[in-house]
Amino acid sequence: MKSQACQSLIFLIAVSGVVCLVAKPSISRAETFGEQFLRYFPRADLDGDGVLSEKEEAAVSKRVIQRFPKVDTDGDGLLSTSEKTQLLKKVALMRGRADDGPAVGGFFGGENSTNNQAPSFAEVRYGEDERNVFDIWLADSETPTPLAVYIHGGGFKSGSKEKLQKETLTELLDSGISVAAINYRLVTTDPLPTAHHDARRAIQFMRSKAADWNIDKNRVAAFGGSAGAQICMWLAFSDDMANSASNDPIDRESTRLLCVATSGGQTSNEIEFYQEKILPLLGGQANDETLVTLLSGGRDPEKVKIAMWGGTTLEVANETARRCSALRLISSDDPPIFMRYGMAPDAEKPKEMSRLRGWLIHHVVFGTSLKKRADELDVEANLFYPGSNSKYSSEADFLREKLQ
Repeated sequence: MKSQACQSLIFLIAVSGVVCLVAKPSISRAETFGEQFLRYFPRADLDGDGVLSEKEEAAVSKRVIQRFPKVDTDGDGLLSTSEKTQLLKKVALMRGRADDGPAVGGFFGGENSTNNQAPSFAEVRYGEDERNVFDIWLADSETPTPLAVYIHGGGFKSGSKEKLQKETLTELLDSGISVAAINYRLVTTDPLPTAHHDARRAIQFMRSKAADWNIDKNRVAAFGGSAGAQICMWLAFSDDMANSASNDPIDRESTRLLCVATSGGQTSNEIEFYQEKILPLLGGQANDETLVTLLSGGRDPEKVKIAMWGGTTLEVANETARRCSALRLISSDDPPIFMRYGMAPDAEKPKEMSRLRGWLIHHVVFGTSLKKRADELDVEANLFYPGSNSKYSSEADFLREKLQ
């Protein structure tokens, strides 16, 4: 016999406006919620008997609330009639059409997701600043899912969580991996490593919500490009920054990552690295002054460095930058990394000055240097560039294998 909750679901399909969106015009009676839902998502029928059993209904409710938390408007963990109305509206949007056919959206796994999925939670606040927000998409699963956190680039001066590529989001969600994208404070208002600390807090906040969001705390990764890549590596290669003695339960959460994937990442912020590795890329006629002028945009390099890394002196700023450099931080107990760069080690530098600075600060020499050090420490480091023989060709490929 069906449960009381299941009996109440029957009335959902009769709600005005929803039937015309998702029901067959030829049906003479209103379909029950179970019938309608199974017609679109047959995989919810775990025992194959054609009806939603009490157990199957419970699984449906759980997945609905995980995937579309806003449907549970009163937060009681149950679906009222009005909340079920919103659910079927979501189903209609996921289908993208009102006619019959195979379901889309990956609701129960196996199907293909759409490319324009709204976050399960948007603009979640993890700190006091207006930039301390993130979006999160929760993958469908009866068991806790891995989590991949996107950290945007932009030279620490610009960028936003909206830079997350739709294709990457879709690939990860379809693989059963939940995805988050964060904003952090920029150097236009707060010097580094404020951005790093914001990302740390965001990771801890997400872990604190693991039970509510069906996330596996032990399978958390980060990925991002350029400035975001720097933050990702700082998180991956730093010792656990959890504070077990804190009165704040979020501070007690781990900051360690299972793996990290980067694109165009700077593995060192030290001037010595630029002198030794980047300067030779300019050719024999270049000197330190040429490099500094190019990288600082012609402005006072000392003031630029202090403004970015804080402190009152160049020495203080340089020391802070060293402490955030992946080449300094990496140790033998650190997680695997995938690095992607857009040029081969022997690529010729661009002739256009407008492209030269970007080419230098995203050069594959950052990756080859970190891989060399990682190999010495026996840390797995995968390096991709045009012509390489890397096992992985994208961040999503790497994250799928490591997190599943």
